[in-house]
Amino acid sequence: MVRPRRSLLFMPGSNARALEKARILAADVVILDLEDSVAPDAKGLARDQIAKAIAAGGFGKREVWIRTNALDTPFWADDAKMAAKAGPNAILVPKVSSVADLTTIATSLRDANAVPSVRVWAMIETARAVLHAEELAAASRDVEPRLSGFAFGPNDISRETRIRMQPGRAIMLPMFIHCILAARAYGLEILDGPYSDFSNIDGFNLECTQARDLGFDGKTLIHPGQIEACNVIFTPPADEVERARKIIAAFELPENAARGAISLEGQMVERLHADMARRTIAIADSIKAMAKSP
Repeated sequence: MVRPRRSLLFMPGSNARALEKARILAADVVILDLEDSVAPDAKGLARDQIAKAIAAGGFGKREVWIRTNALDTPFWADDAKMAAKAGPNAILVPKVSSVADLTTIATSLRDANAVPSVRVWAMIETARAVLHAEELAAASRDVEPRLSGFAFGPNDISRETRIRMQPGRAIMLPMFIHCILAARAYGLEILDGPYSDFSNIDGFNLECTQARDLGFDGKTLIHPGQIEACNVIFTPPADEVERARKIIAAFELPENAARGAISLEGQMVERLHADMARRTIAIADSIKAMAKSP
């Protein structure tokens, strides 16, 4: 089953009320955070609270991820041990920039006896990570088979490169497309980064739409108020799903079984459109199934 990851909300691990609220929000994924939203002197508290929250369960249909601190911090080793024991759906690792970093992650999780179901998502937040995105993606075939995808971090890249974050993000489009191509070449998913001005609803909607059209699978979020719009924008529209079902039905007709292209409602449709239609239907059906669960 294709797993929708339209909306992924960061929740500070040091905030007990936020961890409790994460159980009832409509986000597809809740990311229990140990990094940016947690002060250095609260890292231990955050680890303990996240571990207890995951053990208690109650997150229902939502995936539960843990964002660790970066590998070059004094917090990484303890974060990895806790995450391996807690058993979230995935860990999100900041500032992964090289295959050597992925090797470190793989070794740490293996040494901590993490179960195979704990996946890894790498945050692309440095110039080096963007330049070597294809190498990082290729590592999912051997070096770190847990690697499921990338989460782009435009704010950190802006800080490092001095590329300005401007409305429309036109300057960053080449980087986005490069990383998206690298992810798709190796069957990985890729997520857009957060929109910081959470009070600007129109700006957020435009950026979500841009991310969807670029091919991102979803978007990381920093405020619960962003969830609903994000889910709507990354959900296939009803007319698109209906069209997809018509394409599949047409190719399943006996007279079209051996054809590579057919005519449907005045348009030429190829087998590749059928492949795209199947994914659209799979996403739509999965979203519908999730809506029925708690």
